[in-house]
Amino acid sequence: CHGVTYGDSPHQRGEPLSEAQRYVEKKETLERLYRRKQCVLLEEQAAVENAIDTLPPEIRNEIDIFMGDVRDPNGVRTAMRGQERVFHLAALIAIPFSYHSPDSYVDTNIKGTLNVLNAARELGTQRVMVTSTSEVYGTAQYVPIDEHHPFQGQSPYSATKIGADRLAESFYRSFDLPVTIVRPFNTYGPRQSGRAIIPTIITQLLAGQTEIKLGSLTPTRDFNYVKDTAHGFMAIADCDAAIGQEINIATGVEHSIGDLANELIAQINPSARIVCEAERLRPEKSEVNRLLGDSTKLRELTGWAPQYTFEQGLAATIE
Repeated sequence: CHGVTYGDSPHQRGEPLSEAQRYVEKKETLERLYRRKQCVLLEEQAAVENAIDTLPPEIRNEIDIFMGDVRDPNGVRTAMRGQERVFHLAALIAIPFSYHSPDSYVDTNIKGTLNVLNAARELGTQRVMVTSTSEVYGTAQYVPIDEHHPFQGQSPYSATKIGADRLAESFYRSFDLPVTIVRPFNTYGPRQSGRAIIPTIITQLLAGQTEIKLGSLTPTRDFNYVKDTAHGFMAIADCDAAIGQEINIATGVEHSIGDLANELIAQINPSARIVCEAERLRPEKSEVNRLLGDSTKLRELTGWAPQYTFEQGLAATIE
């Protein structure tokens, strides 16, 4: 998905979010922005309909929608004009697709980020939050993973996100652009794309399937419930000391894919079992085997802490 922006008018407190299918749940984030009188959205039509239609009318009616594409520098500049802060989440994120279509990931994730950064520099935007991903770290070389951990591009997707992050850093160092690189570990919750692991499992279970088809069960991930991730973004946006920083959003707890599947099976259909399929496996050197994040910097700068346990977040997602 290539959509790009949230925000509002200058007489309020402009705050565009560049946002597409990167999934910090649009409904939750838009509700937070509305409560603070921030309400411009630039997106693709399909993504807008999926997110906006679920909002209460009093919120939906306050959102200005600007249809556009992060790959179009003119549209990005137009959407960002008059806005004070930008949250840039627009990206292509499906790792398997990046194996056979890397050009599109470069165009969206790297060039799209460049469009946002150039527009922010030209327009004098007061804050820019560029969304990274824990995938830039690759398999953990030590845990918990802090912001000093080396980067390793284990897929074309992660390589493009590394490139986007370094572009953002360069604009801070070269042009003093007030950028923060926000790096959430795996975010999940209601309305997540069906391609992601948690909705993949939930969908199969709710459809009554008793054999849950998955790939490797041993990789571990640090899962953030979407409301905790959205809260992290807003806390960073309010923190001037975060300018020029790279900041993890992480719980500091890891769960294997097998443990995740078993928890969902226990909550939905205890009679189901897991079936591993070879075609769902990533290439061996591309699989990220362990991600466990350190959010010390975020906690010290903002006081942020996750409000949902793993079990609570999964239950809310199932509902």
